[in-house]
Amino acid sequence: MTALDPARIRRARLAVSAFFLTNGALYANLLPRLPEVKDAFGLSNTLYGLAVVAFPLGAILVGALPGRAVRRIGSGRLAALGTVVLSACLAAAGLGAGPGAGTTAGLAVFVLAMLLAGMLDAHVDTAQNAQGMDVQRARGRSIINSLHALWSLGAVAGGLMGTAALALGLPIAWHLGLSGLLWSAVALTALRCALGPEDGTRLRTTTASPADTRAAAGPEDPGAAPAAPAGAGAAPAGRGGRGRAALLLPVAAVAMAGVMVEDVGANWSAVYLTTQLATPPAAAGLGLVAMMAAQFVGRMLGDPMTDRWGRAPVARAGAGLSAAGMLLVVLAPVPAVAVAGFALAGFGCATLVPAAFHAADHLPGFRPGTGLALVSWMMRISFLGLSPAVGALSDAVGLRWALAVVPVFALGAVLVAGSLRDRPAPLAGSARPA
Repeated sequence: MTALDPARIRRARLAVSAFFLTNGALYANLLPRLPEVKDAFGLSNTLYGLAVVAFPLGAILVGALPGRAVRRIGSGRLAALGTVVLSACLAAAGLGAGPGAGTTAGLAVFVLAMLLAGMLDAHVDTAQNAQGMDVQRARGRSIINSLHALWSLGAVAGGLMGTAALALGLPIAWHLGLSGLLWSAVALTALRCALGPEDGTRLRTTTASPADTRAAAGPEDPGAAPAAPAGAGAAPAGRGGRGRAALLLPVAAVAMAGVMVEDVGANWSAVYLTTQLATPPAAAGLGLVAMMAAQFVGRMLGDPMTDRWGRAPVARAGAGLSAAGMLLVVLAPVPAVAVAGFALAGFGCATLVPAAFHAADHLPGFRPGTGLALVSWMMRISFLGLSPAVGALSDAVGLRWALAVVPVFALGAVLVAGSLRDRPAPLAGSARPA
């Protein structure tokens, strides 16, 4: 039992839901307009891939700082205030690509703004997931997939807003500025109901997550190694840092595969539909919208599916569906088939990142928030490498075949999904590294 009032827990659930919805919508507003940005600066596929990689590069540069920031100022405050600054950065990117279109200075502003936006997004992402884990502990049942479903719903809303802004001829700077004001207001309003740092500390020292109860009964994945005993906070004996890395890396690999699928939908679906399948610009955002809508459905179903079949088997099946969907995109002869492929891939990858974040939050040997921050940081490495690789490959062999690398990584996630089996969360007094 927790000492938190049930009404307070309900308000906190609404607050963290708003954080996830807002974070999904903010960046997605820009995505349907990326072909416009590419054309405004006359970028080749390779240069375009290098330009958009500024966002994940910013996230990587901050390293594990978001975890420290969560512990210092609290997950709710960091999520809300970080959203405001993130909104300003995206508005600045709109200024670079709008009034600055076609100029070196405009491109520099766009890239720098994207770099800073990535730094802020890493903080917001870690904060909202930490807040979500605390609310999950307070409620005593799994909510993390439904929270990530709301992120996907936000991305659908943002994608539709971007598509509508294109159809209305709204300048990109005005569009991103107005979007930032709207979603910043939502985040600041949600902050009033979020759990504070003292609430999170109390929950971590008095409760275990819903997964911990299942873990005590045995591993969810047939053939998986038994879960660690309750209260095991240190790395496996005699393995130290290497032991912690052995636990962390497979979990991060699943998250990386999931975000690779998302990255293709975010940065390349509109370009792919317009350049490879002659889709009109006003409909270029449909691939992203289809992927995010299917991902929303998958995440809404994710919690009951996980409760029934287990986290690792669900993730393994999802990774297989992601591979099949991206293969359908690569082989698509017409836009409708490609959009269907993006939808299948979105449904498949729906539970990969939430499951990886849950596993990271329960890894033994890591301080609170550090596992989340490290997995978030490592999965952004895949963002950093994927877009430049796709851009360079597409200039060499064509964008269609360049996207064929994504199903390969999704199949890799099938192989390591067993790392997502539930583990008991270390409670107060368990051994932890300094």
